[in-house]
Amino acid sequence: MNALSDSASPLYEKVKAFVLGNIGSGKWARNSRLPSENELVSTLGVSRMTVHRALRELTSEGHLRRIQGVGTFIAPPRPQSTLIEISNIITEIKARGSRHRAEVVVVERIERPEAELLLAFEFETVKPVDHSLVIHFENDRPVQLEERYVNPDLVSGYIDQDFSTLATYDYLQNATPLTEVEHLISALPAGENQGRLLHIRPADCCLVLHRKTWTGPVVATVNTFTYVGSRYSLGSRYLHGGK
Repeated sequence: MNALSDSASPLYEKVKAFVLGNIGSGKWARNSRLPSENELVSTLGVSRMTVHRALRELTSEGHLRRIQGVGTFIAPPRPQSTLIEISNIITEIKARGSRHRAEVVVVERIERPEAELLLAFEFETVKPVDHSLVIHFENDRPVQLEERYVNPDLVSGYIDQDFSTLATYDYLQNATPLTEVEHLISALPAGENQGRLLHIRPADCCLVLHRKTWTGPVVATVNTFTYVGSRYSLGSRYLHGGK
């Protein structure tokens, strides 16, 4: 084995120790993307199954966070302060004196989610999740594509709602208490489907906010908010309670 010690511990435990060692030393910074499973297999000389088990356990222990379609990231230390305030885009738009409307693309239950989504929810078995995709318009211009995956064990009746008139934010706030939130922000080119829904060209720049929320130790939602880069900015202002 190349990068692992010759101790008698199981291989997956050695992989976990390797990952935690790189995090503890600062070589892999908090919130940075972890090397891919294939890269770890090549570096460590172990099987993909061994790496997968190690990353799965590190995720369930809170050292890593997996975001659907993006990858695995080093988790920020807990407790943490969020850089972006949890807010309702409808309230933001109306506060600027603009008109808001929402167009629902889909609201559905996914009975057998893909493995990456199951990992994001930290499910140990295959369980259904609820899914919504909503376009938010400001003065008839699309500014945000809101995609949410929701844990139906915590939020009942989600797929029965009309989110063209009811904000998903309001329904979730009333359905389950929010005790922890994680944000990751990326600047990414729009895909073909995103471009079509947001009325922009494919490859136009977008701001993408990945948000994961918990109710206690249970993952409540896994969300992606895609903003048209030329039409929106993200930011917050806080009163600091420290000295």
